[in-house]
Amino acid sequence: MIVVTAPTGHIGTHLLDRLLAHREAVRVIARDPARLPAPVRDRVEVVQGSHRDTDVVDRAFAGADAVFWLMPAEPAASSIYQTYVGDSIPAAEAIVARQVPRVVVVSALGRGTQLYAGHASASWAMDDLLRSTGAHVRALANPTFMDNVARQVVSLADHGALTGTLPGDQKAPTVATADIAATAATLLADHTWTGQDTVNLLGPEDLSLNDQAAILTEVLGTPVRYERTGRRAYKQDLLGYGMSEAVAQGLIDMDTAKEHGLDTAVSRMPENTTPTTFRQWATDVVKPAVDARSAR
Repeated sequence: MIVVTAPTGHIGTHLLDRLLAHREAVRVIARDPARLPAPVRDRVEVVQGSHRDTDVVDRAFAGADAVFWLMPAEPAASSIYQTYVGDSIPAAEAIVARQVPRVVVVSALGRGTQLYAGHASASWAMDDLLRSTGAHVRALANPTFMDNVARQVVSLADHGALTGTLPGDQKAPTVATADIAATAATLLADHTWTGQDTVNLLGPEDLSLNDQAAILTEVLGTPVRYERTGRRAYKQDLLGYGMSEAVAQGLIDMDTAKEHGLDTAVSRMPENTTPTTFRQWATDVVKPAVDARSAR
């Protein structure tokens, strides 16, 4: 039995597809089971509720052979450490009580860089909490998700602009959430690995935001430029979206750490290079969304 948290998110959706394709027994924790596609809902066991809830997690982890743990940030949280660490304490207690042997957790690159990185730093503390249970653990350490660019469909379609706060010529890895899910699915279905380790996922290449804009220009068939914005203005936007001061500042701190090398401290090797290119991802995800908006 494999337990999947956050099953309706970008990673969780891809992960469920892979696990069910291999006929794995899957249990999901879902706050709103109706958000699961009907064909998926019919093939998994559903524990309704939040994976921040002690009773929900304890019930879900009963008899589990492996757990996929993804803790999304709570936008209004008073502390990012409460979000990642405090809200993961029920999981740590259930792992111990239910003797769950293996845990795969979504984390961030940069551990050991001595950079404070906001949300990334809090995620490393969450990893340490889960490791303290004595379970076998694999932390999937990721750079920026390619999928974040999909949030800019309106800007790309209406203004031909890709925005961000990093220098336009700074190269760094990005990873597709489908590739994170593929790695997680392989680990969750394998009952032989032991110990506690980090699995770095670097995507297939390092690109700058200028490089991404150039690729988007070719994929979309219309000019796209990168526009750098200030972090102060970016933070005000985040606060305007309803984020708390702590959550918004945590994103700013992570972004600043990325400018100082958070995502480039790990050397690229065949074993940490994932297959989906930014060009392929943009073709599959961004172009249909931009075309749909442009056709309105």
